[in-house]
Amino acid sequence: MINLLWRGIKKLALGFLRLIFKILHKELTPEKEEGFIQFVKFGLVGLSNTVISYLTYVIFLFIFENAGIFPEWDYLIAQAIAFVTSVAWSFYWNNKYVFKEEEGEKRNIFLALLKTYVSYAFTGLFLNSILSYLWVDVLHWSKLIAPIINLLVSVPVNFFLNKLWAFRTKKKE
Repeated sequence: MINLLWRGIKKLALGFLRLIFKILHKELTPEKEEGFIQFVKFGLVGLSNTVISYLTYVIFLFIFENAGIFPEWDYLIAQAIAFVTSVAWSFYWNNKYVFKEEEGEKRNIFLALLKTYVSYAFTGLFLNSILSYLWVDVLHWSKLIAPIINLLVSVPVNFFLNKLWAFRTKKKE
C-alpha cells in the first residue's frame, strides 16, 4: 500500500516537474529529477516530522498550562521538547530513505546525528524561538499558530543544511 502511494506521489511530482521544465523550455536531466524526488521525500519526512513536532508541542503546552507550570515560558519549553523528539524522528527517516548511503559510500552515523541536531538547532530551535517570540509576544498571534508559520522559513533551510552538510557522504577508500 505504501509503495503504491509512493509511486503515485512520485509520478505526480515528476509530471509537475516535467511540465514546469517544458513551460520554461529547459532541459530536465536525470540528475535534476533525482534531486527533485529527494526533495519530495524530504518534504514527506518533514510533513510527518511536523505532525510529531506539533502534537508534542500541543501536548506539553496543554500539560504546562493546566498544571500552571512555567506560565511565561510554557510555549518555549514545549517547543524545546518538541524539537528534541522531532529531530530524532527526522534523523531516522532521512537517514533511512532520503539521504541513503549508496554503494561505495560511507557516513559516520554519530557525526551525521550530531550535525542533524546542530542544523535543526539553528533553524528548529534558535530561529523558530525568535520567530515564535515575534509572532506571540510582539504581534500577539496565537501560540498554536506560531509553529506553523515558522515552517515557511525553516523547511527550505533545513533541506539544504541536511543535504549539503549533515548527510554528506564520502567515498569508501
